[in-house]
Amino acid sequence: MKKILGPLRRGVEKYKMIKPGDRIAIGLSGGKDSTALLVAMKRFQHFSTVPFELEGITLDMGFGGMDLSPLVDLCAKLDVPYTIKKTNIGPIVFEERQEKNPCSLCARMKRGALHNLAIENGCRTVALGHHADDAIETFFLSLFYEGRISTFAPVTTLDRKNITVIRPLIFVKERDIINDPEMKNLPVIQSTCPANGFTKREDMKNMIKELRKTMPDMDDRVLGAIQNKEQCHLWF
Repeated sequence: MKKILGPLRRGVEKYKMIKPGDRIAIGLSGGKDSTALLVAMKRFQHFSTVPFELEGITLDMGFGGMDLSPLVDLCAKLDVPYTIKKTNIGPIVFEERQEKNPCSLCARMKRGALHNLAIENGCRTVALGHHADDAIETFFLSLFYEGRISTFAPVTTLDRKNITVIRPLIFVKERDIINDPEMKNLPVIQSTCPANGFTKREDMKNMIKELRKTMPDMDDRVLGAIQNKEQCHLWF
């Protein structure tokens, strides 16, 4: 847990992610990253010098076949309020619209619904489980497929809805989540999305895995470049 809590604390403090009295909605997908975020934030809550509250929220995408009861049990065990909202986002994207690029539309619809659910539950801060590997993958996705140097920010303020999106795991490496003994005992709910495993992000993940074989320090170099505000103006 130290390899998760240390970088989490660093990210939260460096980018001033939490303000006193914040009620933070953690977007729980059922995957390992968001579940790890929930447990780590609950642990961080005990020694944080800034008081805050936590709420778990999940969008049922309408694909069917997902048993969310393990998340219900985990939130109850952690004493974190938990809300599940049913949606038809999956059927709309894959059946009605039959999008050629379903992930893009799905992501936009999911973001909007997640933010609305957070507001409905009295939360103006939404925490997502994106970690350092996700930031690197997004960097290369933007470079190769969009022709621009970009990635998501540790903190994003959405003025229109008066919501702040934070990513407390921004300095946490995926392997440290996977290898953490405590995390191995947490429930992981497999996605039933038809596109799961067949996306451009999966291609980037495989490419980066190969690059690491000859450049073991690649992750730190890319993250260092992303944080170089004088050159990239990405994270500052």
